[in-house]
Amino acid sequence: MDLHRNNSNYLGSNTSPSSSSSTPSTAPKPPAAVAAASDDPMHSWWESISKARSRIHALSSILPPSDFLSLSSLADSDRPALSLLSSSETYSAISSAFTATLSGSGSDPLCQWLYDTYLSSDPQLRLVVLSYLPLLAGLYLTRIHSDPSPSLAGFEAVLLAIYNAEVKARSGKPITISIPDLSQPSLYHTPRNKPPPLGSNQSPSVGIICPPLEAQVAVKSTQRAMIVGIALYCFYRQIFQMPAWSKLDICRFAANWAGQDCPCRKEFDSEDESDEQPQGKENSPHEIEVDADDVVEEFGRLKLSQNGNDGIVETKGARIPLPWELLEPVLRILAHCLLAPLNSQEVISAASIAVRSLYARASHDLVPQAILATRSLIQADKRARADAKAAEAAAAAAANPSSNTNTPRKAKPEVLLVSK
Repeated sequence: MDLHRNNSNYLGSNTSPSSSSSTPSTAPKPPAAVAAASDDPMHSWWESISKARSRIHALSSILPPSDFLSLSSLADSDRPALSLLSSSETYSAISSAFTATLSGSGSDPLCQWLYDTYLSSDPQLRLVVLSYLPLLAGLYLTRIHSDPSPSLAGFEAVLLAIYNAEVKARSGKPITISIPDLSQPSLYHTPRNKPPPLGSNQSPSVGIICPPLEAQVAVKSTQRAMIVGIALYCFYRQIFQMPAWSKLDICRFAANWAGQDCPCRKEFDSEDESDEQPQGKENSPHEIEVDADDVVEEFGRLKLSQNGNDGIVETKGARIPLPWELLEPVLRILAHCLLAPLNSQEVISAASIAVRSLYARASHDLVPQAILATRSLIQADKRARADAKAAEAAAAAAANPSSNTNTPRKAKPEVLLVSK
């Protein structure tokens, strides 16, 4: 199916049937009344509630009926969009639908629902669509590189909707960052209004993180990594509102894309542990091997489980190309999953495994940026784990002071026996 034609069909689905009628049923409201209604917070709140409920009812007609899934209760809640975002049952049902053979095609009704929901421009509904982006992007990249023959126009339409919305939001401007002048003694010595050098249009203290984006009507092979990377960057900006299963998805797919069976991820931890051994104490290769095996065992055990059902989505993936425009947003997401204080231990463990797999991949591909970024994340993870163990030991020692050998004890007075 032609993607451009598929996107046109998706865009046409948002047109109301009543818009084609020549005689409207009600008289149009004057502009002053429309402006007053848009400024009314109660009207905006009720419009958002009504829009979310209509999207939930549309989703209930797509998903197969299930005993543990009740979308009507989500629609009747006070905040239906946020209830849908935090519903693990809905996520399980959509994940099962996405693992079907014909999912992601141009006629996939679930992709149609995600496309229309994101184009509704409601912030909370867009969060719902973004929460499924790691699963959608992971399945899309895995399938397109393993078997490019099936049509994935549905997945591509959703990715293009997110990408083009970001293009519109940036208004043709690049994302820049101010670089401090290293010739100055400190940051406070840098003048605020430094004139640009002669013959240049831009100050050298401004670096471009992302160049201006151009709207796309199709996902070309040369632009695929960039489009998916921009969509993942939109997910990263809202990651603090994303549920745990979305973070687990991106961690699992990142490890699969890197090539999870590479033994290099064990060697990094082994070398670091041997360097951290104190002087006068020999290294214990048995302990290092046990730690590496624990990581491998944890990776095999780490499956997405909801309501007692393991392996909703297949953990096996494909080793795919990882250019920097795709790898950079993935590393940003993994850094949050690894170091954010409110993440669960399951998310932290999954991110730790993914970062080590990406480090091994970058070492083989000889990508300096990826090597530095992944190695820094691994070192930060090791320090965080060491600090957590030290805190646990300190808490245990404080709870049981009698077992602490370092605590000084009061010496008992000596009793001398003197014979008369």
